[in-house]
Amino acid sequence: MDTLIGQGRTAIGLICDPDSFVENTVGAKSFDDPSFGPGAVVGTAKLDGKTVTVIANDADAFNEKFPVVYAGIIGMEEGYKMAQAVYASIEADKAESKANKRALVLVVDTPGNGPGKVEEIFGMNKATGAYQLALAEARLAGHPIVAMVIGRAISGAFLCHGLQADHILSLDSKFGTMIHVMPLTSISRIVKKDIEILEKLAEGNPVFAAGPRFFSKLGGVEEIVTEIDGMRDAVIRHVAAVRAAKVAGTDGETTGPWGRGALGAERAGRAVRPEVIALLQSELAQVASRYLPGAN
Repeated sequence: MDTLIGQGRTAIGLICDPDSFVENTVGAKSFDDPSFGPGAVVGTAKLDGKTVTVIANDADAFNEKFPVVYAGIIGMEEGYKMAQAVYASIEADKAESKANKRALVLVVDTPGNGPGKVEEIFGMNKATGAYQLALAEARLAGHPIVAMVIGRAISGAFLCHGLQADHILSLDSKFGTMIHVMPLTSISRIVKKDIEILEKLAEGNPVFAAGPRFFSKLGGVEEIVTEIDGMRDAVIRHVAAVRAAKVAGTDGETTGPWGRGALGAERAGRAVRPEVIALLQSELAQVASRYLPGAN
């Protein structure tokens, strides 16, 4: 198999226990309307014998109400559907300890959001924001969240479907995977710099570059999975590692956005980050008593 781009359902089968995925049911919630958010695949499966929630993209789906939603694009309905699956997971395990809360496995293959005029008017940003918030709440509530990039992880869609995870994994770029928030062509138009200048900068600065290995250097990808048949083992390992950190109470600094920042500094992709944080904290300390109640 040369690539998994456009094959989110296939990836679910490769990652989860055989024949364990039950689509459109998460906890007590059922997604009975097939026309609502058809580009979002949500359901419950087993991973190494344990219950997990799976959220993925369906590249073959087309949302007839919103014509810009196709090929795995996350549209307004898809964002809300994914958020509902997360909240259903939180509700289902609200009485469980952190050692037993179900993991959320995000299978990521999306070329972006669906910024059609109708969606913008209706408030698509609220839908994608709701999904991001749901994942953040699940992460803070103790649910391990691991994102597995199998194809495209592009722009705002990756912000809501991936970047709130505790750990992000990615297939190697030899399988066609691509991760970027903005292509160099778009950056060139915005900053008014020739593409050749940006390409030269990208050779030594991962901030300007795109792809799994550059994101790995930035700390955005915890592990690059070099073979497709290695995805299942990698996801199982990272779920276990994240769960252990949550039980120990160390997840705040070692997983999620803060953990990726520290990892990026460790890998020399975000070398200035610790210095900037230290400077900001120093300057805040000088004025905190004027703005923060109870600050000394």
